[in-house]
Amino acid sequence: MSNSDLRAQPALPFLPPQYNRWVCQGAQLTLLPLLRWRTSVAHIKVENGEQLLQTYQDFADGKIRWLLAFRHPSVDDPLVLSYCLWHWLPRYAKRQGVTLPKPVHTHFIYDRGIPLWAGRWVSWLYPKLGGTPIHRGKVDRVGLRSARDLFLNGQFPMMAAPEGATNGHNEIISPLEPGVAQLGFWCVEDLQKANRGERVLILPVGIQYDYLQPPWQGIEKLLGKLEQDMGVPQAPDRDTLPETPVDLGSDRQMYLYRRLLRLGDRLLSVMAEFYRYHYQQPIPEFSSETDLNVKFQKQLPVLLDAALRVSETYFGLSGKGTFVDRCRRIEQAGWEFIYRSDIQDWESLSLLERGLADWIAVEANRYMWHMRLVESFVAVTGDYVKENPTAERFADTLFLMWDVMARFRGSNPFKRPRLGQQRATIRVGTPIDVSRRFEHYQTSRRQAVSELTQQLQLALTSLIR
Repeated sequence: MSNSDLRAQPALPFLPPQYNRWVCQGAQLTLLPLLRWRTSVAHIKVENGEQLLQTYQDFADGKIRWLLAFRHPSVDDPLVLSYCLWHWLPRYAKRQGVTLPKPVHTHFIYDRGIPLWAGRWVSWLYPKLGGTPIHRGKVDRVGLRSARDLFLNGQFPMMAAPEGATNGHNEIISPLEPGVAQLGFWCVEDLQKANRGERVLILPVGIQYDYLQPPWQGIEKLLGKLEQDMGVPQAPDRDTLPETPVDLGSDRQMYLYRRLLRLGDRLLSVMAEFYRYHYQQPIPEFSSETDLNVKFQKQLPVLLDAALRVSETYFGLSGKGTFVDRCRRIEQAGWEFIYRSDIQDWESLSLLERGLADWIAVEANRYMWHMRLVESFVAVTGDYVKENPTAERFADTLFLMWDVMARFRGSNPFKRPRLGQQRATIRVGTPIDVSRRFEHYQTSRRQAVSELTQQLQLALTSLIR
């Protein structure tokens, strides 16, 4: 939604899950064409699928309640997972001589803000598929009650992304949010209160993408486009590029890496000057640092902190917590300025009051922009490409810069250019038994949730190749 179209609106209503089997069947029929149209994924591979089948069998037999906790590197993940559950798993079960109840499906938790950028049709579709929404930046009691009830009594298992959002990195996992672990313990607690004997499991599932053929020409073309957009001379002579102390193997990789460093330095330098001049943020120059990689690692967190402080100052928020925590709080504050729960009678608003409410909505949306900028770089380390200069890591990094430029252009950052066909690999991990940890939870809830979250983090990290 553009600023010119933005107006203050009533508070976002809760969208209760209303699973509809006909809608689900329709989604299953359209999934394969949608995968070809919306993604670059040409092949989907499942590893350790027997564990996924066994977990579904145990659920169907009434032995367990379980949640599929998936790694979330891409906006393509829901389509890839849907293929795994709707198409791959039933065929695999049939080959194993196992009959699963139809449909093979899950309830799922999604961010309430998704329909605001993905389209209003999502507000209709997700509930009909059995999804339940939650506000990420506050204690959403209504959303938590719905998720808790579905985990306990839902027709299907649960599914959620414990990272909370994509981070744009195929091989880095963001720190997990504690909500999945807490839901697991709540489910054990609710089962005991109901005198039910099912065990509660969390099944970690990794998703990773790689190109069928490394798209080096496409990467170089995208790099050149970004150099043009950021005012950096294109295709420079190799001798004019800054030196880097690392050896990346081939001359081509080294050449592209040095251009990537120069591009990142240009982006951070221009953005730092922007925040210094227009928002009076005390960002140091780092001009004495000659190693661009070291300079990038030093300058990036300072710039991200400055961008968040601009938003936090406007919304009256503290700057406590991680970058992710701060982004969530800013996002929620922005929604509350746009979707107004404090206005009960919209019809009685005078033209003056309505105009001021719309003005505040536009201003809030503008200040949320700084948070969106930070979201694009919240997992960037500066060493990602240097540690392993694969086509996938080059593409991950360039796409994050492309996202920022898309926001500057006012275009959709989710419609990225395609570099080549990809393979998605789904790796099913070993289930984590939450019920076995419940005694510890009863004596030290916060510590038990923290330890379970850390174990899930390690499990998902182990599924990256």
